[in-house]
Amino acid sequence: MFGLTVGLSILLVVVILAALVFEFINGFHDTANAVATVIYTRSLKPHVAVVWSGIWNFIGVYFGGIAVAMGIVNLLPLDALVDQNIYHSVAMIAALIITAIVWNLATWYFGIPCSSSHTLLGSIFGVGIAFMFISVDGNVALNWKKVTDAGISLLVSPIVGLLLTMMLMFIFKKLIKKKKFFNEPEPDKKPPFWIRSFLVLTCTSVSFSHGSNDGQKGVGLIMIILIAFLPAQFALDSSKNTTNMDGNIMHLGNYISKIDTLKLAAADYKVYAELKTKVNSLKLVIDKSQGPDEIPYSERIGVRKNILSIAKLSDKFFKSESNKNIAAINLSEKEADHFKKNVKELSTYTEYAPWWVILLISASLGLGTMIGWKRIVVTIGEKIGKSHLSYAQGASAELVAASTIGISTVLGLPVSTTHVLSSGIAGSMLAHGGRKNLQYGTIKNILIAWIVTIPVTVLLSGGLFLLFRWFVG
Repeated sequence: MFGLTVGLSILLVVVILAALVFEFINGFHDTANAVATVIYTRSLKPHVAVVWSGIWNFIGVYFGGIAVAMGIVNLLPLDALVDQNIYHSVAMIAALIITAIVWNLATWYFGIPCSSSHTLLGSIFGVGIAFMFISVDGNVALNWKKVTDAGISLLVSPIVGLLLTMMLMFIFKKLIKKKKFFNEPEPDKKPPFWIRSFLVLTCTSVSFSHGSNDGQKGVGLIMIILIAFLPAQFALDSSKNTTNMDGNIMHLGNYISKIDTLKLAAADYKVYAELKTKVNSLKLVIDKSQGPDEIPYSERIGVRKNILSIAKLSDKFFKSESNKNIAAINLSEKEADHFKKNVKELSTYTEYAPWWVILLISASLGLGTMIGWKRIVVTIGEKIGKSHLSYAQGASAELVAASTIGISTVLGLPVSTTHVLSSGIAGSMLAHGGRKNLQYGTIKNILIAWIVTIPVTVLLSGGLFLLFRWFVG
């Protein structure tokens, strides 16, 4: 398979299956986020709700784009994935997947709403930090900008969920005069049609947004595996013609040559010089290629590194305070915008995922959504607040969760569906009955899981990586 030995081919299949298992677990672990309200309020029967949610999770993954997936891929430096000893890459992949699966299963078993996003990111952080300590160049480690963005997103989103849900509950009370909407579900009785329709709509929204965000993390995980095992084949999007890349590089070279280097600050000149070197290096490879779409396999990793470096250096150069006045360095605003556009187009050669990867993750998440929902549904419906979940509380929490996750997906930021919704439920309980309406035992368990997931998974995945790395030599 792609020039791999039989043993490595088997290993590749095994780790891809393990990644699909993680996404399957993610499905049934996070199902409650979407179906808790419709099941708990008897808007839909459980088996109908989970199938419906599974379908919309599938659709969300398949049509949700790949911005979050690429954020996951770019957390780890390429040097950490593409090791001369492929078994070192296998050790890294095995460590992060085992950690993610074990922690997800453990928290699901105890019925604790825990974030698969935290789990996966913590696992990636762990192997990245471990690699930093054993690499020859200690600076080759995690993409700290991406880590910071992901960390802030995961930290802020539950707070946003809590506050916005409280605000939405207040708006509902002002606008909706029907008291039934704010009542607890009646035993063995379906809610009115308009309430049921509203809750099914919010369930659908959360399911789609969950797929479009959490599903992309699985896509990113598969791409990490493929790049680690088969860097030449998957470093670049082979479906794209490199003739366009040649045009992008030519334009970048022209704009770089126009910049007045005498007017650059020392730090900016260093970035400029490195940017120029990367563009020239990329141009050299493309010029030597035999055809418009024939970058040699031996050069593809280098091309990927250069494209990623150009994107990073370009962003740094134009965000520099010294370069805010573009005209001062002999570029017009139009030329600067065109420069950035060419860099963005160049990045499409590295920021991609094959259709079959998206399909596999879509199916795994969708199927996983259809089982294992009961433990966490009970926690969300009954154990966060002292009063049972009302129609208004379920609808407000899910509306906020769907919109928060949707915006994060557009921005390419990973968020925790679990924590956004759980905090939303807590916010709705606060809006309904104040602090006395919360069950602090459950809140404490959720907070503990939220706080300890990252450090536990960092230590576990980092430790496993070092152990596996030592074992394979």
